[in-house]
Amino acid sequence: MAYQYEEDWVPLTRLGSLVAEGQITSMDEAIESGLPIRESNIVDILLPGLEDEVLDINMVQRMTDSGRRVKFRATVIVGNGDGYVGLGQAKDGQVGPAIRKAIRNAKMNITRVKRGCGSWECGCGLPHTVPSEVRGKAGSVNVELKPAPRGLGLAAGDTARKVLEKAGIKDVWTRTEGQTRTTLNFAKATYNALKHTGTIREPLKMECKEA
Repeated sequence: MAYQYEEDWVPLTRLGSLVAEGQITSMDEAIESGLPIRESNIVDILLPGLEDEVLDINMVQRMTDSGRRVKFRATVIVGNGDGYVGLGQAKDGQVGPAIRKAIRNAKMNITRVKRGCGSWECGCGLPHTVPSEVRGKAGSVNVELKPAPRGLGLAAGDTARKVLEKAGIKDVWTRTEGQTRTTLNFAKATYNALKHTGTIREPLKMECKEA
């Protein structure tokens, strides 16, 4: 069954058409299709419970022939708290439009986060932390995420904590290097580390046969 739109949306991409026609009905299917997400409406349909949060707003100045131009750069994180997170930034002459553009960009950067119980101290089997150690880098900032036992919480800085919460990570150890006071790079490095959870290969389980 095709999605009933609240607004008139005309898909401009192949993936958008498949979603509008009802051939793709979940974000997992959209990601596995290999088609790029270039329309935020796709995410609005497939992840209706998505929440967004503004991480940072900076004023950016640039000198031109006509004088000094001022713009606002917004950094936004979106996520459903259950394995999907996206990070986006955008500039505009006003704060409101900059935030809205950043939200759209974050939706188009949505990624699936693999979760598990990778801590040797736990073994509960629930998807509450990262499955294994992962790293991310942005600018001078390096972030390392390590599996933590259930109940520990997020041992991370404020910016990283917001990104992890939106992704649905409840327990994790973190180690950081670089200028973490730069919110954009800190958020990007954490986001990049979470993206790497999707490339983790689990070891094959060998069954022993009795002679």
